[in-house]
Amino acid sequence: MKKFYPTHVFTLLLACMTLIACSKSTETETIDVKSEWRSLFNGEDLENWRIKISKHELDENYENTFRVEDGLLKVRYDGYEAFDRQYGHIFYDESFSYYLYRVEYRFVGEQAPEGEGWALRNSGVMLHGQDPESMTRDQDFPISIEGQLLGGDGENPRTTSNLCTPGTNVVMDGELFTPHCTSSSSETYHGEQWVTADFLVLGDSIIHHIVEGDTVLSYHQPQMGGGNVSNHNPNIKKDGQLISEGFISLQSESHPIDFRKVAIFDLSPYKDDPAKLEEVLELLKTSE
Repeated sequence: MKKFYPTHVFTLLLACMTLIACSKSTETETIDVKSEWRSLFNGEDLENWRIKISKHELDENYENTFRVEDGLLKVRYDGYEAFDRQYGHIFYDESFSYYLYRVEYRFVGEQAPEGEGWALRNSGVMLHGQDPESMTRDQDFPISIEGQLLGGDGENPRTTSNLCTPGTNVVMDGELFTPHCTSSSSETYHGEQWVTADFLVLGDSIIHHIVEGDTVLSYHQPQMGGGNVSNHNPNIKKDGQLISEGFISLQSESHPIDFRKVAIFDLSPYKDDPAKLEEVLELLKTSE
């Protein structure tokens, strides 16, 4: 098994967390990390999920874009005559702050008619997103941090679990990072194989993107700012404000995609105890 996190992760973690104290926990019991994983997708229906597709009202599942078939959460466009920039997102109806989020995904089939070229085999996991209730009817993307999921074209290198920033910025190498997207160091995944992507999110301190057990991208201090989001309520977007929590959503961006696992490990019980948090992360690393 590849190393789940690089050695420097814990140094970064302890350096970036703005906590009151670093005293070790007095708890001595062993934490059963496997039992604390929580599945957000039940394999049967979209209970506890809300849908927001651009040009449509909240909870309107236009042309059955998001559906459950064969135990999979699927994104499909067989009812579309043209994609027409109808970007969609399906939100779990609970906000999270400190967590490890896992999806297992695969790209399948052909892109929707008139989907943009850049959206070929393109989807995403939106982290720390705004409440879907606060999105306007015609808004294209939620203000959020995107873990961009990409599939290869069969020939050229194309990394996955990249970073994109609709209405947000992050800090990298101690500097505010304002480009909209940046590539990870992942391998390219051609074809229709399943890929496991993890996102370790620690409030407004640090976020790691992990693919098949390897950390491929890290950054700090997610915050509102920049552009690349349209038709939003400007009162929601407060540039420079750190984002410490938010909603998680999965994207429809014109290419069919399947999700067979959507799960979360809530780390918030350990956020005020760095020693216990490090212990839990070590257990997660070795439990795979």
